[in-house]
Amino acid sequence: MFGSSSSSIIGNDILDIGSRKFDHRHGADDNNNMIPYAPPSLLLDSLNEHDRFEVPNVADPAHFCRTNFASTCGGGDSHQTVKFAKGTTTLAFKFDGGIIVSVDSRSTMGAYIASGTVKKVIEINPFLLGTMAGGAADCSYWERSLGMQCRLFELRNKHRISVASASKLLANTMNSYRGYGLSMGTMITGWDETGPQLYYVDNDGTRLHGRYFSVGSGSTYAYGVLDTYYRPDLTVEEAIDLGKRAIYHACHRDAMSGSINNLYHVTKDGWVKIHAIDVNDMHYEFLEEKEKERSARMASS
Repeated sequence: MFGSSSSSIIGNDILDIGSRKFDHRHGADDNNNMIPYAPPSLLLDSLNEHDRFEVPNVADPAHFCRTNFASTCGGGDSHQTVKFAKGTTTLAFKFDGGIIVSVDSRSTMGAYIASGTVKKVIEINPFLLGTMAGGAADCSYWERSLGMQCRLFELRNKHRISVASASKLLANTMNSYRGYGLSMGTMITGWDETGPQLYYVDNDGTRLHGRYFSVGSGSTYAYGVLDTYYRPDLTVEEAIDLGKRAIYHACHRDAMSGSINNLYHVTKDGWVKIHAIDVNDMHYEFLEEKEKERSARMASS
């Protein structure tokens, strides 16, 4: 990052911005000799134009970063000058034929769409799935870490881990990192010896057991569809259609959700990926269906 001619001038102090070392107001040169603290502006002035990097233009950049760059679920960053706009729609529900997991694939940073092909379902093992909502890196890393823990459990105990235990492992991990700025709202679901199970786990260590959940900025719209049409005795075809429609209506109304609908069906034999459909294609499919229903009503009247 810095040229060799500049490293002896800035020592390590400028590299420690935001850390405890920076707060002690000292640094060290290449020979590990202590050098007096100098404000970041003075250190940056000594660098060449190509060696500069940006820090917050405030009196104490370290304090500013600590108090304004926390990324949390819900309104946890409402007090911050810097607010991170996050968006997604994920849902899962249990029914008599197993579990449906349905998600979108859009990754956003505010109004900027970073990606339209994010895989928001983590395949932990052949019988266990996790969903991603919040910070993509946090969800991906910790759920893959959970997959490692589940595999170690299986090797030690000679049988698969239960969904309840897997969700508890993740909740315990999140509780140990509570307050560190993680952003994660996930569902852990699968089939074990007790049948289909579904849990919600978030970055505060909250762990809830339920029949259906939806997480993300579009979840309010998805819940409206689920609350209206959900029944425990849905057929597999009806359940797939419900998961598909709930994601479509959420994506249609929430600008930060969209792109591809990935849908999984979990049974006693494990999970199966049912489809990956562009929500734009679903829009025209449902529009045509609505037009046919309208025509049929007009004809009957």
